[in-house]
Amino acid sequence: MTVELNGVSDPRFDGFDDIIDVRAPAEFAEDHLPGAINLPVLDDAERARVGTIYKQVSPFDARKIGAALVAANAARHISGALADKRGGWRPLVYCWRGGQRSGSFAEILGQIGWRVSRIQGGYKSWRRLVVERVQNGPILSPVIVLDGNTGSAKTAILSRLAALGHQVIDLEGLANHRGSLFGAMLGGQPSQKMFEGRLAVALDALDPARPVLVEAESSRIGSIAVPKAMWQGICTAPRLHLQVPVQARAAFTAKTYEDMVEDPDRVSRILDLMAPLHPAERIESWRGMLFERDWQGLSEGLLRDHYDPRYNSHRARHDDGCGRTIMLQGLSDLDAAAGAVEAALARM
Repeated sequence: MTVELNGVSDPRFDGFDDIIDVRAPAEFAEDHLPGAINLPVLDDAERARVGTIYKQVSPFDARKIGAALVAANAARHISGALADKRGGWRPLVYCWRGGQRSGSFAEILGQIGWRVSRIQGGYKSWRRLVVERVQNGPILSPVIVLDGNTGSAKTAILSRLAALGHQVIDLEGLANHRGSLFGAMLGGQPSQKMFEGRLAVALDALDPARPVLVEAESSRIGSIAVPKAMWQGICTAPRLHLQVPVQARAAFTAKTYEDMVEDPDRVSRILDLMAPLHPAERIESWRGMLFERDWQGLSEGLLRDHYDPRYNSHRARHDDGCGRTIMLQGLSDLDAAAGAVEAALARM
């Protein structure tokens, strides 16, 4: 049985016990369907070997060797990862485009008696739906952008608004990056394709009748490019502007970036990257604060002289000036800050 997908979060996914990606581990690591597990019928080296034989020897020899490898790997999965599956188990299997790998594996599982289905068109068909959603759009829910200079606690405030029931898409969370030179996070960033898949699922879950809140971003979050539909939504959306004194933003930043505080050498390397953008005496001043572990002073200097000018320039290109301004004197009470944003939303 084959399943033709109608959306990135097709309700029929819920009818299966497991979604199995039989592609090689490197393919799976780059991107895969949400919730899928990887049971490769050819590992990376085997896949490369079969491909080489196909091109340099003959398709027949490649298929013969590939069949033997698929059978051996299927046997390993059946006696290993699938050993505890009962007779009523229902898996959904896919490979890159619904071809030989998923077909071979599904045939073996079906012979055992399991009710196996395959995704028509494989991963490629799901990826096509993702691209349509994130690139071509449109975003069906009205977009509202939470703006504010670096350190204004936008991500933390959005998290609290989500807990209050507002629709929120955390782009930095999906990209696993805080959106600045200091923004790298543990685990690194997902691939561009995986980010887009995560975003497509988040967009698919929105209620079109309600607005969705997103953080003001540049066109890139670390190494990830914000897809066209989302970027257009950010550029044209009404904005709520957080205005927070630099001292309060610096204190919040120093507290939030604890991983940087614990790794001064990493901060020093980033200052090296910033050196061509600033006068030498300013860089040396920042290095002195780093040496003294003056995190408040360093944060204030970076915000005032590096991030604020760039953020203001970016805002001038994408802000029509019609948004509401929310004045916050401090960021010690984020629940109160979220409440102020919620009140401003009610007046829009």
